[in-house]
Amino acid sequence: MPATRYLYVTRHAEATADESALTEAGRRQAALLGERLAGVGLTAVRHGPSARAEETARIVCERVGGVSAEAAEEAGDYPPYLPRREELPAESADATVERLAGLSAEERAAGPALAHAAEARFTGPAEGDEARHELVVTHAFLAAWLVRDALDAPAWRWIGLNHANTGLTVIRYPPGRPAALTLFNDLGHLPEELRRPGFPPELRA
Repeated sequence: MPATRYLYVTRHAEATADESALTEAGRRQAALLGERLAGVGLTAVRHGPSARAEETARIVCERVGGVSAEAAEEAGDYPPYLPRREELPAESADATVERLAGLSAEERAAGPALAHAAEARFTGPAEGDEARHELVVTHAFLAAWLVRDALDAPAWRWIGLNHANTGLTVIRYPPGRPAALTLFNDLGHLPEELRRPGFPPELRA
């Protein structure tokens, strides 16, 4: 019989300008996220292939203890779905299409298949008899896509769902019931000065 899966989703911590490593603030963000998650009993930690996601996951695992980070291509940085102009609200369609057109041809081609693979690997009830608590350290696009999927929203609606560095989202997948979004982009583990990097003022509540 399937068991409940608790999926913890976070965007990587703040990275340097060349994205090769975390900043000092980013390392503090990751450590504080790890301390927050230390008591939940994580059974798996997966991260995208980028250096900033890997380092975030490693620091979290150091603080949590008892679990190792595992690389997962599906947790990478890519556009999960590229909407057609006619799918989008008329007032924002042109700007959205123009912005997404700036993505590389490789990103545009690979993204939808990776998003499908991410859904298959990370979502839905877990196998076995005991609840599982799994963390995915990823990027803003996939975090938004997983939230959109949990809410069964239109495919284009990942656009506009923003995640701060180490913002914590939790999705519950109980057997026989719809997914439940229990937490979204929560920054309660960070002091005010660590909430600002990577998240513009207009998106802060």
